[in-house]
Amino acid sequence: MIRILVCGSLSQEGLKLLSKEKEFKVDIEPTLTPDKLKEIIPAYDAMTIRSETKVTPDVLERAAKLKVIVRAGIGVDNIDVKAASQKGVIVMNTPSGNVVTTAEHAISMLLSLCRHIPQATASLKKGEWAKKKFTGTEVFGKTLGILGLGNVGRVVADRALGLRMKVIAYDPFLTPEAAEKLSVQLVSLEELFKRSDFVTVHVPLTDQTKNLINKQTLKKMKKDALLIQCARGGIVNEDDLYEVLKEGHLSGAALDVFVKEPPGNHPLLTLDNVICTPHLGAATEEAQVKVGIETAEQLIDYFIKNGAIRNAVNMPSLSPEQLTSLKPYLVLAEKLGSFQGQLIYPKNLKSIEIEYRGKISEQDIKPLTFAIVKGFLTQHLEKSVNYVNALWVAKERGIDVKATTSNKPSEYTSLISVKVKSNGNESLSAGTIFNQDEPRFVQIDHFALEAIPEGNILFTRNKDKPGVIGALGMLLGKNNINISRFQLGLDPKKGEALALINIDQPVNDDILQMLSKLPHVIMVKQLLL
Repeated sequence: MIRILVCGSLSQEGLKLLSKEKEFKVDIEPTLTPDKLKEIIPAYDAMTIRSETKVTPDVLERAAKLKVIVRAGIGVDNIDVKAASQKGVIVMNTPSGNVVTTAEHAISMLLSLCRHIPQATASLKKGEWAKKKFTGTEVFGKTLGILGLGNVGRVVADRALGLRMKVIAYDPFLTPEAAEKLSVQLVSLEELFKRSDFVTVHVPLTDQTKNLINKQTLKKMKKDALLIQCARGGIVNEDDLYEVLKEGHLSGAALDVFVKEPPGNHPLLTLDNVICTPHLGAATEEAQVKVGIETAEQLIDYFIKNGAIRNAVNMPSLSPEQLTSLKPYLVLAEKLGSFQGQLIYPKNLKSIEIEYRGKISEQDIKPLTFAIVKGFLTQHLEKSVNYVNALWVAKERGIDVKATTSNKPSEYTSLISVKVKSNGNESLSAGTIFNQDEPRFVQIDHFALEAIPEGNILFTRNKDKPGVIGALGMLLGKNNINISRFQLGLDPKKGEALALINIDQPVNDDILQMLSKLPHVIMVKQLLL
């Protein structure tokens, strides 16, 4: 059984999807203390969490079986993603479930701030009729600056354009051409603050965006400008914002998120020109249903549907369709890495250099790179190495992994080459796919061959002299070792031959010694692929 821990809440629609899978055993824990989570986490293969659950290194250290964490929402700042990656745990989020809801909330906050709706409501309920006190500001024709044109930022831009606003944006990962298709002008960060009548924040919380909006940036804004923050607490420096609002340099702010939630007696809550909500960006019935379904579907895709990965934040995502098309190459890539790993001891390993040539270079090559490094490291490490943590483990050991694509001509439609450098020596292996799903090694160092990389294999190099192949076969036959395939490569310039000999069962050290002592044999190595 695959045990899944649901921390906090998940929509009934999502839970129903999970309960339909016979392989799943789902436990729901509405409230979990950190100590209780650490106590029970060793039993689970996957967990779903909301913003209130913190997945710390201490939790991950105890998570012996954990393979997947799904954040039912967008932000993953309550998960130590680095520690999860090093542990080999996939971290996914559900970015599409609450996109519209969060964007609508940002627009609602903007309009409420412009028209003083919360303040006017409170005044009226106190028996006042203070129309002049709450004279507002139109959004028509005004400039909205969007910080981050991701999924939510794009919906905000679309709704703002519908309100006949001018929309500018800052997003270093978007091209001007892509922004233009959204009818948005891409500008620098400084220009965004200077030109905008309203600034709305839609970037993730990272080391780069923490305190991105501070006293310095806020003072670049117009004095009558407004700030809307419905992203993640910590992007806006709250102390600086309070100071700038108190000084009257900024007209007002609308906040849905805080560094500490709930914020307690925060000074910002004392200001009349600040409106706020308790992290309601995703809090609609429709969004909760969508997020629950998306969370369940991602777990089903991974555990039930051939390991498909959606919306992972610490490794490339692979849809079922992509997984199907890439699967033969993933098998080939891991075998290339495993082959090199069994030939080379990584004590003084310098680098693993990977080249993708032909049609495969047009695909997402990151999963293939992970597979090669995983295949290599698995041969030498007792600790678990998988697609998620392979590059982390390599980096820890000072191994430089380089992956490039090439349009150089080749006799193969697609070709993956792996070169390992160690102590001034180099080892090269290359492979391709035959008949859509059959991995083949087609080059080892300077030797060209066509070898099926599977099962127990004797890897031999010898002088290209008469009788060597017969001697190898005779010795194996005398010891009741059957040869199922003999795959040969020649280097005429060196006068050497190389072979991958598939055998039905592994041989013992005594037989390896006898094989290596045969005339003209340079080396014999036993492999398992």
